[in-house]
Amino acid sequence: MAWRRSHRRSSRKPPQRAARSRSSVADKLHVDIVTVEGRRFRGDADFVVAPGSEGELGVLPRHIPLLTPLAAGSVRVRNDGEEQLFFVSGGFLEVRPDQVTVLADSAERADDIDEARAEEARHRAESLLQQKLSDADQAAASAALARAEARLRLAELRRRRRV
Repeated sequence: MAWRRSHRRSSRKPPQRAARSRSSVADKLHVDIVTVEGRRFRGDADFVVAPGSEGELGVLPRHIPLLTPLAAGSVRVRNDGEEQLFFVSGGFLEVRPDQVTVLADSAERADDIDEARAEEARHRAESLLQQKLSDADQAAASAALARAEARLRLAELRRRRRV
């Protein structure tokens, strides 16, 4: 009882918790695009769009945590009005409130896409699909066709934006 009385009379104030303000949370996303060969991109962004397995997925700062598989397609990283384009051939997208990590099977900048090579890959995949193949070979040829077409779509998008 004596302890309680003396404790109540103490002039010490309990520590104040810092009020959490909205401005303390970053208004940008930190973005990493990583492959087995190494990092393809590191930077900040206002907005990221990635090809999810069920369609495109847009990510803004303060997004809820998420881990999802990626399909072959384009990743768009927008920062201060400028947009950078990347092709990814699949992998995973990890989202945290202030960070986006693309763990890609392979990735390349849109400027580095060789359209002639992608067109050749598309023709090869289409001719393979015309043949009688095992289920595994059929799936591999379909995946190769999807990758080639995604590369060509991204190259076309890049070309239209430059004009």
